[in-house]
Amino acid sequence: MNDFQFLHTSFEQQDQTKSGTQNLKLPDIYLVEDDRVLGTTIKKYLEKKLALNVHFFLTPTECLLELDKKIKSETVVNQTPFCLITDISFEVGGSDGLLLIDLLKERGHHFVSIVMTGFASIETAINATKKGVFHYLTKPFELEILSELVTKAFIKKLNVPESAFTSSEAFINKTNSSPNASNAPHLFQSKFKIEAPGVDDIFCGMVGRSKQMKQVFERIKKVAASDSTIFISGPSGTGKELVANALHHLSNRKAHNMVSVNCGAIPSELLESELFGHEKGAFTGAISSRKGRFEMAHRGSIFLDEIGDMPLLLQVKILRVLQNRVIERVGSTETTEIDVRIITATHRNLEEAVQEGNFREDLYYRLNVIPIKIPALKERREDIPLMISYFLSKFVSADLRNNIEFDDETLELLISYDWPGNVRELENLIERLVILKGGSLIKVADLPAKFLKVSPQNVESYKSLINLPNEGVDLKQLLSDIEDSLINQALELTGGNKNQASKLLSMNRTTLIEKMKKKGFLQLS
Repeated sequence: MNDFQFLHTSFEQQDQTKSGTQNLKLPDIYLVEDDRVLGTTIKKYLEKKLALNVHFFLTPTECLLELDKKIKSETVVNQTPFCLITDISFEVGGSDGLLLIDLLKERGHHFVSIVMTGFASIETAINATKKGVFHYLTKPFELEILSELVTKAFIKKLNVPESAFTSSEAFINKTNSSPNASNAPHLFQSKFKIEAPGVDDIFCGMVGRSKQMKQVFERIKKVAASDSTIFISGPSGTGKELVANALHHLSNRKAHNMVSVNCGAIPSELLESELFGHEKGAFTGAISSRKGRFEMAHRGSIFLDEIGDMPLLLQVKILRVLQNRVIERVGSTETTEIDVRIITATHRNLEEAVQEGNFREDLYYRLNVIPIKIPALKERREDIPLMISYFLSKFVSADLRNNIEFDDETLELLISYDWPGNVRELENLIERLVILKGGSLIKVADLPAKFLKVSPQNVESYKSLINLPNEGVDLKQLLSDIEDSLINQALELTGGNKNQASKLLSMNRTTLIEKMKKKGFLQLS
């Protein structure tokens, strides 16, 4: 049972035994602020706004003593999480709010934290982030913002159901003021929303809740302790190296080196020396003897990425390594025994490569002892909202000034997109949006043009668009009207960005501008 599962279970039990959630017992708030006036104001505001029980302390020491009494009076099963709101710096005794967080964690308290400071700096923001602080708030701030942060912290980190806050004025106002709010909830909203991944959704740096990824996680756990050769397959950008790292760190070899080699990134004439090492004078430029990657991975693991790109002549030597566990340095006739666990990966279809004669069949079967297939991102779309949240936590600053949110239409588009670059492409997009659009709501027009393109439709799909009337049509005028409509739609989708609009219409930017001039669009835009 993780830190907050017991709270989630208790909420479910209360929901089953009580009608509605109006009687739901919410976690308390522990507020630590040495400014008595500000602390009292925050306490009264949160108690009235969210109907929460707020305990107010002037120093971290007072708060720590009270919480220690609390944890002693509870059993492990009945421990109730709480929300800590604390200042970072205190005038009396040189106390530190971040130190308070460390002490509470060490003593087994379960809580989510929000920190406040009147002296914001990059260093304190980074320290707060490292300690897992939910939000870093710079004084002065609006009490309404703090109220919304507490609500989000309860829902996202303490598993409090949203329905528990529907009676609060803050939550109702927030819901009704949404630009997409309506009496009938959007169908997409009810199925997908950006959600922070839980403890069970993250495995060795990989994020996933889908059935496919859970199967991958289970396979890794089962085979990590063995010394069998692992073959990881999947499209580029799916995280094959993360899988290899997980296999090593969960194995008995984790105390030794994990060496990675991208076989497709090293020229074929140098790859043999990189893998097996060379003796002094073995070739021009070999001024001294050098260990290869296999020797450096002795007693550890070696990860041969993109092994499908390995030259045929070198495949023979890899086969020998797999069979005999010995290597020969370039320019040497002596063999060296190695103890290494071999993990390989490729985005290519090696069965097809074998049939085409580009990959040795005997080597393929030697490598494919335990296969692990990583699904493409489009095959596990339900994980995309979790991954968006995960990457936002990675790129957004601790004070959330460059945080971004997505409207429903944009989120739906991101989930329906095919992601040819998979997880790597999604990560790059989130980083780009945080840098260029930080602090704003992301709309469809803010996405790169390729996201706005619908998949090409075949000719059959156009036959039903327009039925030829008996009296016929003016084809030239009709085509002109259709062109006008598509240009207008492209400009509307891209917010008037002619460069992106031209990409949507698959034409040169200059051609689009010329058409706009002829049609008088430039006078309107």
